[in-house]
Amino acid sequence: MNIARRPKLHVEVRKFRSSQWSTHSIAEAVQRHLEGLRTITTGGLLTDLPPDLSTHVEGIRVCEVEGHPEKKHVEPSTVQPQYHVYTLETFGPSTEELGPGGATGEGDSSSIPAATHWVLPAVEFEGLWEALVYDSMIKEQLMKFVEASLVFSDRGTDRVVVPWNKVVLLHGPPGTGKTSLCKALAQKLSVRLDPRYKYAQLVEINSHSLFSKWFSESGKLVQRMFSKIVELAEDPMALVVVLIDEVESLARARQSSLSGADPSDAVRVVNAVLTQIDYINSFPNVVIFTTSNISGTLDLAFVDRADIKEYIGVPSRAAIYMIYWSCVLELQRTGIVESSETLFSFRDLETMNMIVNEATKLSMKLLEIAEKSEGLSGRTLRKLPFLAYAIHSPCPALHLPLPQYLHALQAAVDKHHRDLSTLGATK
Repeated sequence: MNIARRPKLHVEVRKFRSSQWSTHSIAEAVQRHLEGLRTITTGGLLTDLPPDLSTHVEGIRVCEVEGHPEKKHVEPSTVQPQYHVYTLETFGPSTEELGPGGATGEGDSSSIPAATHWVLPAVEFEGLWEALVYDSMIKEQLMKFVEASLVFSDRGTDRVVVPWNKVVLLHGPPGTGKTSLCKALAQKLSVRLDPRYKYAQLVEINSHSLFSKWFSESGKLVQRMFSKIVELAEDPMALVVVLIDEVESLARARQSSLSGADPSDAVRVVNAVLTQIDYINSFPNVVIFTTSNISGTLDLAFVDRADIKEYIGVPSRAAIYMIYWSCVLELQRTGIVESSETLFSFRDLETMNMIVNEATKLSMKLLEIAEKSEGLSGRTLRKLPFLAYAIHSPCPALHLPLPQYLHALQAAVDKHHRDLSTLGATK
């Protein structure tokens, strides 16, 4: 096959910070290793690295084949690997503080934590992208959205003729992974867009703080917060990702705000947000991700500025199964659950027409548990595998037989439903 026609296979290589090898040397070594394999499985980490490579590389993640996300097994000769070599930042987040009036807030007891700031790729978000499971192709769509924005900017497309704002709005009930998806995407972009950008930064704006402590100054605080973001964006070699979680705190519909305690200030906040988004749109290296649990209260002018408005609902049976499936695989990897028996993926079960036999009985048991879990949020689903071990298994025993653990998981799901009914709570 002609090299130019081979589809790209994205390979992410996590380099030890202590390694003296150049990016090029590491890419060449990984290339030699992959060429020695008969087939490559996508969507997972490569283990059993040769000694010369393992001293410089922490891990190799074989990602998707570009344009063919359904391909799970590929031959090295049929793809064109694209290597993304990176090191993780371990500094942890810093806090951006603002005070009343013109104060910076630093060291001031009256200051507020206006934003949390990470340098990416950060160790806190490693593996988060792969752990998230959705029913739609939202992850792939968001990656394409950012890539398209860069193409339009690079080609000098006239924004007056073809406007785009680089603003994403994810909305839906709490606990469905909206904020996690934004952080995971920021991390993924920091890896994939290197060396286009020398470094990446994630700024998560604390919208509740900006709108609470000095209510009459909220509009000014918004302006000052975005001024700091502009300072970051003025470096063309920096990718700046802005996350506004629960954006309804800052962009509530102005008509409904008129009935509030200080309607003029509420309107000023919305106006400030809209003005700053319009201004920051001129920087090609800035993208804005927003989330909302109650999107019906958002100002229509803000909603109109969002290029993508995606609803993130509770997972379907298939997504729930894959969430549980990934959790069980991790417990098997760490030796908490025995790995002698395996579970099929949901796609494998579909291929086999959901037939029940000796080979699939445990997988079908997990599917039954997934059906009983329908309606639960992703956040809850991720907690249940831990609770199954902590409460319904002989903790701290290791190497639990898989049938025993699945029985414990079902018990955890049943108990969760009972607890909800006694609380009268939402799911």
